[in-house]
Order: sequence, then C-alpha cells, then structure tokens
Amino acid sequence: MKEVMAVIRMNKINDTKRALAAVGISSFTATGRVMGRGKGQVDYRILAGAKEGYQEAIDQLGQGPRLVPKRLLTVTVPDGKVKTVVDTIIKTNKTGHAGDGKIFVLPIHEAARVRTGETGDDILD
Repeated sequence: MKEVMAVIRMNKINDTKRALAAVGISSFTATGRVMGRGKGQVDYRILAGAKEGYQEAIDQLGQGPRLVPKRLLTVTVPDGKVKTVVDTIIKTNKTGHAGDGKIFVLPIHEAARVRTGETGDDILD
C-alpha cells in the first residue's frame, strides 16, 4: 500500500478529481490551501500585478522568494495502482511551465478502518 502526495496548482484540483474518478480512483483527501515554492523565486501573483503596473507589486519583485498557494492531494492505493494515479496526476496537471507541482510516493506500513477495525488493503475499497 502506498500514499501518493501531490502538490498541484490551485486551479487544477477539479480537473484532477475528475481524472482520478475516470480511472477508478474515487477516494482521496485534498487540503484546501497549502503554501510552498520550488526552486523558482517568483510569486506569480506579484509578477502578474507588476505586469499590470501595480506599484506595490513592482516594489516587491526584488525582495526574494515568496510562497505560492497550492493544493495538496493525498491518495492511498494498493501498490498496483500507484502508476495509474501518478500518470493521471501528471497528465492532468502538466502545462510545461514552472509550478506544475510535485508528486511524492510514500510507503504505508499499516492502515485500519475505524468503524469496523478492518486492516490492510481491504480498507481501500
């Protein structure tokens, strides 16, 4: 059993939910808003404001890296479905531009359904 954690663009969550459901993955957890950044040092909101001529945005461009709002999606699946989940998330979120996101795959050693006490892969159905 594995947990797939994906950090994606805010505006891609609905497309990602639909794409996962289309490949048979309907159970997941989404965190409303997380803040982060990759190697880039640009806050895209400030860059957009600077392009539109807002002086406040222009003044902030030289002040170093900013955190960018993203969504965190976690999907726990049997080992055999990891590739499907990862490929679906990449296909849905890839724009070819910096900020498309990151995916992490982590092992899950044990899991239990609280209501019934079931454990292991059985809880994923």
